[in-house]
Amino acid sequence: MSFHFMIVSHLLLILHKKIQFYIFMFEKDLVTSLKNYITAEENKLKQVKQWAEKLDVLSAIAMQDPEGFLGNPVNAFKLMKRLNTEWGDLESLVLKDTKEGFISNLTLQRQHFPTDEDQTGAAKALLRLQDTYRLDTNTISTGDLPGVTHKSPMTVEDCFELGKIAYSEVDYYHTELWMEQALKQLDEGEESTVDKVTVLDYLSYAIYQQGDLGRALELTKRLLMLDPEHQRANGNLKYFEFQLINQRKAQAQEAQKAQEEGKERRKRLTSDASKKKKRFREPVPERKMYEMLCRGEGIKLTPRRQRRLFCRYFDNHGHPKYLLSPVKQEDEWDRPYIVRYHDIISHGEIEKVKELAKPRLRRATISNPITGVLETAPYRISKSAWLTAYEHPMIDQINQRIEDLTGLEMDTAEELQVANYGVGGQYEPHFDFGRKDEPDAFKELGTGNRIATWLFYMSDVAAGGATVFPDVGAAVWPKKGTAVFWYNLFPSGEGDYSTRHAACPVLVGNKWVSNKWIHERGQEFRRPCGLNETA
Repeated sequence: MSFHFMIVSHLLLILHKKIQFYIFMFEKDLVTSLKNYITAEENKLKQVKQWAEKLDVLSAIAMQDPEGFLGNPVNAFKLMKRLNTEWGDLESLVLKDTKEGFISNLTLQRQHFPTDEDQTGAAKALLRLQDTYRLDTNTISTGDLPGVTHKSPMTVEDCFELGKIAYSEVDYYHTELWMEQALKQLDEGEESTVDKVTVLDYLSYAIYQQGDLGRALELTKRLLMLDPEHQRANGNLKYFEFQLINQRKAQAQEAQKAQEEGKERRKRLTSDASKKKKRFREPVPERKMYEMLCRGEGIKLTPRRQRRLFCRYFDNHGHPKYLLSPVKQEDEWDRPYIVRYHDIISHGEIEKVKELAKPRLRRATISNPITGVLETAPYRISKSAWLTAYEHPMIDQINQRIEDLTGLEMDTAEELQVANYGVGGQYEPHFDFGRKDEPDAFKELGTGNRIATWLFYMSDVAAGGATVFPDVGAAVWPKKGTAVFWYNLFPSGEGDYSTRHAACPVLVGNKWVSNKWIHERGQEFRRPCGLNETA
């Protein structure tokens, strides 16, 4: 019994030691897991702290001049990206910590954050500015934009996100530009969560879609050097090589055919035909002219036409209000006749108009040329609001001022429209008046066509934002406190097609304008009808 007991006791001792060993191992694993958890939490906290410190500095700068800060298109895009994407990533990170107070507040606030559509809109605005003002990606990425006071460089993630949005819009041209910029910054050593393989994957495909098989093949080979097992890249490599061989064969055949046709053509040419010269200038496409004028390029007035433009003190033929204190008037263009009035609206009036308009600002609409119904359009990017004369005495005073200076009836005019053009905000070439093929354009108003346009500039713009007339080459630049005026119709009632105009994208800053569209009804004795159709 004692021997058996000793054996059992020994076995129990061994078993007990083994159990202790496993318990200690289990506890050690728990401690290791606990340490890993602590490390992970510390890393998360470190990331959150870095994020908070970065935003604290950024917010302090932005709050000094919110409008000016968001006037930088890079800042606006990064704000949209930050609120729509990065705050969501932070939320996911903190959710793991079950910090209920912060999460419930963040979840509540997220309903007011920008959407994917807003972020895409900000990206498109940046791409639109890049094209219109011929800005290279590096200039935008480094934040070296003209007129910028709040410089903001773009990270690899920012460039990659911009390229990805262009890719989703099947815009391979801009995909290439921004993926190249992301790759350039990675090659220069910038740390990023985006890796070169991912960037090269997008970049090679975007270049392939634009027809450059040789370069797409080179980039695919570079990708495979970094990740030899990349499944899509391996498939693309074989496909690109096959397509490149076929392309080179086709190009060789086309070159030979063109050479043969060239010989035949030279034989048929007569000596007289070879001496003919092109005696006319190809017209510049409207889009190109529009962008040229936005950049301050394009048509310039001849010295003879320039001499016909004057500055003067204007009292509108002895109007009692302006007889002793005439206003400053400047000729901006001769045909169509565009005049600017200086110091015509005060800072106080501008602030009151903006104060009344801001709560009502909504995406601006256009009148459908077929149905006459108001609707939004991708070529008009701004927010607008309408102010009536009975809402505030100042609006009535402004309307009366326009009537006194133009001599036109305001009772049949449209309400004062206030518009705010933010980053990339624009209104592409359009007519203010209804054309003959739009008989129902203003039918609901019952006041006839838009005879004239009055436009107040209620802010200076750091860069961009001009009002341009592509058909004639006129460009009018925003100047706070001034207004421009032109007739859309000839005295005969026919439309003046030279008044086709556009609001250039705001490159840097914030553009505020207000306009009054004046209609035909009530002007019968103020602007008598003319017999000449276009004069």
